[in-house]
Amino acid sequence: MRYVTLTRVLTALTILLCAGCGHSSQPLRIGYSDWPGWVAWEVAIEKGWFAEAGVDVQFEWFDYVASMDAFAAGQLDAVAMTNGDTLVTGASGRRAVMLLLNDFSNGNDMIVASPGIEDIAGLKGKRVGVEIGFVGHLLLLQALESAGLTEKDVELVNVPTNETPLVLSSGGVDAIVAWQPNSSQALAALPGSKAIFTSADVPGLIYDTLAVAPESLATRKQDWQRIVEVWYRIVDYLEDPAQREDALEIMAARVGLSGEQYATFMGGTQFLSRAEAQARMLGEGDGLGTLLGSTRLAHQFNRSYGVYDAEFDPAGFVDASFYR
Repeated sequence: MRYVTLTRVLTALTILLCAGCGHSSQPLRIGYSDWPGWVAWEVAIEKGWFAEAGVDVQFEWFDYVASMDAFAAGQLDAVAMTNGDTLVTGASGRRAVMLLLNDFSNGNDMIVASPGIEDIAGLKGKRVGVEIGFVGHLLLLQALESAGLTEKDVELVNVPTNETPLVLSSGGVDAIVAWQPNSSQALAALPGSKAIFTSADVPGLIYDTLAVAPESLATRKQDWQRIVEVWYRIVDYLEDPAQREDALEIMAARVGLSGEQYATFMGGTQFLSRAEAQARMLGEGDGLGTLLGSTRLAHQFNRSYGVYDAEFDPAGFVDASFYR
């Protein structure tokens, strides 16, 4: 009897001691979607690098908003999200902390306008299709502000991002906000259309991250550390001229394109080296050059335009512990 009791005590102690050691019978579940900075995870999946790193992980493919809904419903341990959308998800549902900084959008997010609209000022009085409350909405607000306009100067039409090319080409709206590949599809679908504003005009406005449930980070920190290390193996592979073509072929296959086609998306995604990400993760300035500064701006916009009413410190959504 004493032996059984002692065994139970030792088992319980082992569980407690290993709570943060990274070992679990369940794989970590990560939601990702169609954005170059997240499709890049496919390189490690294809090559078995997670198994080599000793981490059990299951990546699940979604449409972007569906991935956030799955995370909010507790179906995922982490999800690939922009910094602004991490706030939206946390304010209205399940909280996450941005643990890894993949990239920032440097042109792939676009406002695409119908023929005859030459600039943002030309949107006054026009109908703009955008997924209201998410990252494209923030880009649109920033663009309007740059031209001395506000949201009241346009008519917003709530359009899922993957539907924007069809809505624009059919004449349902005068302009749309979308990211790759939808932005390029919109340009191709409507001859004479043009990008009148892109994320390259505000580099650092949209950071792309891996956002993790705090409870998962607390209990499986070593596993998350291994995942971060695998990410920088991916970045090194992408930056190696001898391996880049192979990486592009793997990424392209995930979304049904050729490597040559997919290469056109890469210039608008600024992948960050570990050192570059470290500077932006640890920086505390208010500008777009730091994750925290950009996230504070997103919070300000979200509250100003009624995306959510909650007030909180955006710093609570950033965990830079693996960059220190």
